[in-house]
Amino acid sequence: MGVLSLPEGLTLYRDQQQQQQQRAGKSGEGNAYSQSELRSIEQCLLATRVGSISELSDLVSRAMHHLQPLYMNNHNNGTPIHQKSSVIHWAPEAIYTLCYFMHCPHMEWENSNVEPSKVTLQTERPFVVLPPLMEWVRVAAVHTEHRRSFAVDSDDVRQAARLLLPGVDCEPRQLRTDDCFCASRKLDAASTEAKFLQDLGFRMLSCGRTDLVKQAVNLLGPDGINSMSEQGMTPLMYACVRGDEAMVQMLLDAGADINSEVPNSVHKHPSVFPEMRQATPLTFAVLHGHVPVVQLLLDAKANVEGSLQDGMENYTETPLQLAAAAGNFELVGLLLERGADPMVGTMYRNGISTAPQGDMNSYSLAAAHGHRNVFRKLLSHTEKGKGDVLSLEEILAEGSELEGRSPSQIDQIRSGKAKLKALKEAMYHSAEHGHVDITIDIRSLGVPWTLHTWMESLRTCFHQHRRPLIQGLLKEFSCIEEEEYTEELVTHGLPLMFQILRASKNEVISQQLSAIFTQCYGPYPIPKLAEIKRKQSSRLDPHFLNNKDMSDVTFLVEGKPYYAHKVLLFTASSRFKSLLANRPCGENTCIEISNVKYHIFQLVMQYLYFGGTDALHIRNTDIMELLSAAKFFQLEALQRHCETICTKNINSESCVEIYNHTKFLGAPDLASYIEGYFLKNMLILIELEPFKQLLYDTPPDSPGSDILQDLEKTLALRIQSIHLSSSKGSIV
Repeated sequence: MGVLSLPEGLTLYRDQQQQQQQRAGKSGEGNAYSQSELRSIEQCLLATRVGSISELSDLVSRAMHHLQPLYMNNHNNGTPIHQKSSVIHWAPEAIYTLCYFMHCPHMEWENSNVEPSKVTLQTERPFVVLPPLMEWVRVAAVHTEHRRSFAVDSDDVRQAARLLLPGVDCEPRQLRTDDCFCASRKLDAASTEAKFLQDLGFRMLSCGRTDLVKQAVNLLGPDGINSMSEQGMTPLMYACVRGDEAMVQMLLDAGADINSEVPNSVHKHPSVFPEMRQATPLTFAVLHGHVPVVQLLLDAKANVEGSLQDGMENYTETPLQLAAAAGNFELVGLLLERGADPMVGTMYRNGISTAPQGDMNSYSLAAAHGHRNVFRKLLSHTEKGKGDVLSLEEILAEGSELEGRSPSQIDQIRSGKAKLKALKEAMYHSAEHGHVDITIDIRSLGVPWTLHTWMESLRTCFHQHRRPLIQGLLKEFSCIEEEEYTEELVTHGLPLMFQILRASKNEVISQQLSAIFTQCYGPYPIPKLAEIKRKQSSRLDPHFLNNKDMSDVTFLVEGKPYYAHKVLLFTASSRFKSLLANRPCGENTCIEISNVKYHIFQLVMQYLYFGGTDALHIRNTDIMELLSAAKFFQLEALQRHCETICTKNINSESCVEIYNHTKFLGAPDLASYIEGYFLKNMLILIELEPFKQLLYDTPPDSPGSDILQDLEKTLALRIQSIHLSSSKGSIV
C-alpha cells in the first residue's frame, strides 16, 4: 500500500462520513464503515506507489467507489443522479498505464509467494514529490470529462502524467479525426438520438467512402454539410486533417463552406481545442502538410489568410505562418503565390507575448525555427512583390520625413518601416534560438544590431567554435550605439567577451576585443587617485632628524644606526607603535629594520619630521621601494603620494612592471588605475610581448593570476559610472 496516510481521527472526507452516520441514525446502527476502514480508504487515496497491477486495480476500484458520489454531486450542482448511470469507469489499458507511473518493484518483496524483482533502486524515477492516487484519479477524470466520456482511457492517464510528474515527456492529446459519440446523460431521448445520428454521419464521412456523402449529410442535422462536432469542426475540416483529396472535393461540390471557422465559444462546442480556435479548412490542411489539398482549396477560392479579415486584429496563426514555422518550402511558395502576406502578425489573447514588438509574423517564425531557405523565400517574395526603391538605410536616415515626398514614396517608406520592424523581430528570434546564419542574413540587409541580438549571436558562435563568424561579429560591435550600453552589457556581455579572450588566444580576435574594451572604456580620462590628508600629529624640528642628542630610540638599518624620537613615532602609525611597545622606558632602544634600504628609511623619517612630502626628493628608481616601505609602516598619506607619482610615470614600457609590483604589494587603488590604463590603451599594448605574457602566461599561483577578471571588474565599474549614469541624466 502507499506510504502516506493521515493521522488517526482525521479524514479528508469527513462530510461523507457524517452523512453516513446520519443515515445510520443516532445509535450508529447500520454504519457501513468503521473508523479503521475509513483510515484504510485514506491510505488508498494517498498511496504513491504500488507493488503490482492487481493491487493498483483494487486501489482504484475502492477509490472510485468512495469518490464517485462526491465527484458526481460536484459536477451536477447537487442534483441526485443514480449511481449506476453516472459512474466513471477505468478501462483496462488505463490501469496498465497508471501502473507504469506508480509501480514500485521493491514492494513486491513483501509477498513471499512472488519472486523478488531483480530491478535495483537506481531504476526508480527521481521525483521529489510523487503524486498520490487521489490526484491521479482527479486529473484523469477531468480529462475524461473534457472528452464528454465516461471511461478513463490510457491517454487520459498520460495527460495526467504531463501535469503531475515533472520531466515526463508525454505527447499532448492529438486532434481526433474519428470523433466519437459522447452525448451527455442529461440529454432527453430526442436530443440523444439527434446526437447519435450526427456522430454516425461524421463516422461515415471519416471512412473515406465518397459514395456515402449524400447519406451522411442527411444524418448530420439541420446545418447539413456544415454541421460542427463538439470539437467545433466541420466534415470538411476533418477531411483536410486526413488529407483526403477526393473527400474534400466531394464536400466542396456538396456545398461545404470553404472558409468556415472553429468557433471561439465552448458552450455549444465544449471540446474545442484552444489552439484551434478560428482555424479554417485551409489551416488544417497546411498544418498537416497536405500540399494537394491546399492546392485544391486555394483553387476553390479559399481565403489564403485563413480567418483573418481586413482591419481586424489577428489572434490565430495564418496558414503562411504555420507553413513557415514547419519549414515547408513548397507550401510557403504556394501560399505566397496566392497572395499571402508575410508581414501579418499574430497577437496573443492574454496580452503576453514572447515577441518584443508584441506579435509574431512569418519572418519571425521561420527565423525562430531555423528554416533559412524558407526565410529567404519570404524575403525574396517581399522584395519582388513590393518593388521597394528605398533601402532600409534610407528609411532609417534622418531625412526620411514624409514632407516633400510623392505618395508612392510615402507608401514605400511606411511599408519599409513595417518591414524593418518585422525583420528586427525575426532577428531577435533567430539570435535567441541560436540560428546565427539567419541573423547574419538579416544583418546584411541593413537591419541594425541591438546589444542583445549581437551578444546572443556571439555566444552561439563561441559555443560552436565558428572563428570566422566571431571575428565578423566583433568587428560589428562598433555599429552598436552607446545608448545600447545597458546593464546587460555588464552582466552578460563582458563575461562572454573576456571568456572568449581567455580561451581564444588568437591575434585577430585579441586585437578586436582590445578595440571593443577601449571603446567601452570611453575617451574620458582615467579617474585620479583620491588624495589622503595626513592627520595632524606631533612633529619635531628637522634639526633633530637623525640627531643622536636627546634621541631615545635607535634603528639599525643595513648595519647603520638611525636615531629617532619615540614621542614622534608613537603617533605616526600603528606599525611604529607596535615596534616601540614593550620596550624599557628611559633607555635608548635599538630596533633592527630589515628589507628596507637605508636611504629609503631616511626618506620615511624625513616625511615624519618635516610633516609632509614637500621636502622629499624622490628618484623614479626609488619610488616603488618607498611605496613598499610606506605600506609596511602604514603611512597612508605617504603611500598615496608614491602611488600618485607612479601614475605619472606609467607608459607602455613600464606599465606591466609597475602593475606586477603593485599587485605584489597589495595596493588596490593603484592597481585599478593601471587596469584603467590597460583598458584605455589595450589596442596598443596587445601588440607588446610583456602585456601578452601578463594576460596569458601568468602562473596560477602568482599575484596577477586573475588579471582578466580584474580587468573585467574595472571595465564594468567604468561602464556603470559613465554610460549607465549618463543615460539616467547624471553628471560624470
